[in-house]
Amino acid sequence: MRFLKFSIVFVFIGSQLFSQNANRIFNDLQEKDHHLEVYVNDGTYRFQFYNSKIIETSFIPKGETFNPKSHAVVLNPKPVNAQLQQSDASVEYHSEGISVFIQKQPFQISYSYKGKPIISEKAGYVKKDSLETIQFNLTKDEVLYGGGARALDMNRRGYRLQLYNRAHYGYETHSELMNFTLPIVLSSKQYMVHFDNAPIGFLDLDSKHNNTLAYETISGRKTYQVIAGDSWMDVMDNYTNLTGKQPMPPRWALGNFSSRFGYHSQQETEATIAKFKEDSIPVDAIILDLYWFGKDIMGTMGNLQVYKDSFPDFEGMVSRLKSKGVKTVLITEPFVLTTSKRWQEAVDEDILAKDSIGNPGTYDFYFGHTGLIDIYNPKGEQWFWNIYKGLANKGVAGFWGDLGEPEVHPSWLRHFTGTADEVHNIYGMDWARLAYEGYQRDFPNTRPFILMRAGYSGAQRYGLIPWSGDVNRTWGGLQSQPEIALQMGMQGLGYMHSDLGGFAGANLDDDLYVRWLQYGVFQPIYRPHAQEEVPSEPVFRSERAKALAKEAIELRYKLLPYNYNLAFQNNQTGAPLMRPLFFEEASNVSLYKDASEYFWGPDFLVAPVLKDSVTTKAIYFPKNNKWFDFYTDETFEGGQTKDIQIKENSIPTYVKAGAFVLMAKPMQNTENYTGSNLELHYYNDASITESERHFYNDDGLTPNAFEKGQYELLDFEYELERNGIEIELECETGKHYTASTKKIDLIIHHFQTEPKRIKINNKKVDFDWDEQNNTLTIPVIWNTNKELEIKVKTK
Repeated sequence: MRFLKFSIVFVFIGSQLFSQNANRIFNDLQEKDHHLEVYVNDGTYRFQFYNSKIIETSFIPKGETFNPKSHAVVLNPKPVNAQLQQSDASVEYHSEGISVFIQKQPFQISYSYKGKPIISEKAGYVKKDSLETIQFNLTKDEVLYGGGARALDMNRRGYRLQLYNRAHYGYETHSELMNFTLPIVLSSKQYMVHFDNAPIGFLDLDSKHNNTLAYETISGRKTYQVIAGDSWMDVMDNYTNLTGKQPMPPRWALGNFSSRFGYHSQQETEATIAKFKEDSIPVDAIILDLYWFGKDIMGTMGNLQVYKDSFPDFEGMVSRLKSKGVKTVLITEPFVLTTSKRWQEAVDEDILAKDSIGNPGTYDFYFGHTGLIDIYNPKGEQWFWNIYKGLANKGVAGFWGDLGEPEVHPSWLRHFTGTADEVHNIYGMDWARLAYEGYQRDFPNTRPFILMRAGYSGAQRYGLIPWSGDVNRTWGGLQSQPEIALQMGMQGLGYMHSDLGGFAGANLDDDLYVRWLQYGVFQPIYRPHAQEEVPSEPVFRSERAKALAKEAIELRYKLLPYNYNLAFQNNQTGAPLMRPLFFEEASNVSLYKDASEYFWGPDFLVAPVLKDSVTTKAIYFPKNNKWFDFYTDETFEGGQTKDIQIKENSIPTYVKAGAFVLMAKPMQNTENYTGSNLELHYYNDASITESERHFYNDDGLTPNAFEKGQYELLDFEYELERNGIEIELECETGKHYTASTKKIDLIIHHFQTEPKRIKINNKKVDFDWDEQNNTLTIPVIWNTNKELEIKVKTK
């Protein structure tokens, strides 16, 4: 068997010889400290298994030493009983899963997973002028994903993508450079490569069309990890094990936000929330843009203290909003203008990045003449956190980090740990770290809400909530959003979302607004936001738009138990909330480039309306399943494409047969949610004989509640029987969680026959049978200390 593995890999390598780096010569190797070092004429290769599905490769050129410090990796390598084999021609260093094969002459490195080739180095490491590069071979048929947030369509092969976080104001259907650039490549062959280096550079995804993948950087580590898996979900789990799992957000973060650029005063802020209450539109938070610290947008950035003329009773306002179940979130930026009230304080405290001679570095950008907080200087980090701490003590519930690319970041600027270009891409990530670790120290019982416009690989472990930047308020702007969110979820940042309704431009288009908000129901964060020329809040739109937006928002709240469980799945396994269709049909090449539909968690199929005046849309129903129209219960066989009529008050949404979907009763904000009064929908079909789903719940506030045993896990099982069906309800609780009694309306869809009788734990109960819609509703009172058995007899 071992010989067969050698043969398969050798054939793969042999086909790539024409593009080999002929100048690299194998000299020797040594196995030590659970890693392998291979010595070549111009340096050393270092191979380290993290586990059987992840291997790290570093090249250390002659004259350099290995730098073990990673901006991204948090996983400790585990012993994998790696086997080393060497012959005159080759070396194989393999685990039960991933393996590296080294051909000695011409020198080449390739990787396989369980005997199947995945990728190989081409020229490997090469120094070119001002850039250091690592080159790989690609096969002709690979579709490539990654590189962060870009508007490029799903297949990003053919682009040379700059790795330099930069805002793109008013983008629509095409943007090659945006706020989140990530040094990650994923292949349709179900593997990924993470280039573990922070300084700026490029990711070349075969731009010369010669089957070459290249990473290019100005400096730093020549280190990458190859990550494989047995499924796409396994790959996601492995990558987020390597770089860190996203903490659970506070439950209120899954509710509706009131947000715009911006609320000018305390009166305007409270009046806006009063309008939501008047119209009975659910809302959980309001976000204050930069007017909270200044009357004008010019010249005040860096004040970072409440502007009393506009907010005379700020703490009272925050308290009053909180009493209505509404959290207050504040914008902050890392720039301190020379005209700011805090400029001299920032200079005296020595918290700013510097110029080449050690003075505070200043330069012009849109908002004025500025310096930049050096978060890499311990004094700068502490100074910035003290501001956040003070605001949190005033009742502020979350923070928004804007302009964190940083938006203007001259190469000549010097930080405590290096040059601007060396830390530029990780600045937003480390800004999130600053806030996250500050909460851990000073507010250990609070889950932070950290909304950030920029970040880098691994940023998810600091609870960073990303959004897609200043998208244009047009249909073109909407069209790019599913792709951006799907791509970022595949790269570990599962909460990527958009300014619902679009941000840039005074475009008052109610149809666009409504369709964007309907899409928002099935994306991670529900946050309408825009420039103030056109209101982003539904309460200030036309009566028709307001009514349709309200319907969408109310549905968002009904889905809270389902959505919260998606957050838990992401926290535990790295599973994206939004998932491409090829995650379940990995061999269906027609889906590799498709972002027109996606899965919302495991059981919803969503097809957003992305164009104006659409009356029908072609929907592909994934195979091996039957699908229910979420709104009408009409059923569709999987494996087919059908033209569907589009409705005004919803976007095409379908539920997988055999799914349990847990829903909440209507509420005005998440503080009204207890998890004790629910609807449990089961989507019944004769093709499903057994089914099971789990739903996680906790108090929505406590950090690491699952690890602390402060949770409940609801388990629902379905089984088809000869004379009916059986549904079992079981609850597992953590050791520090008190079981409760739940009132549940069990609603079984597509139930074709009126039951003869229904028993719960052998006691006959009443039920409601809707013959016209073929739905069966069973009221259930469930003491979760005990398992509940529901038998529905049809014979």
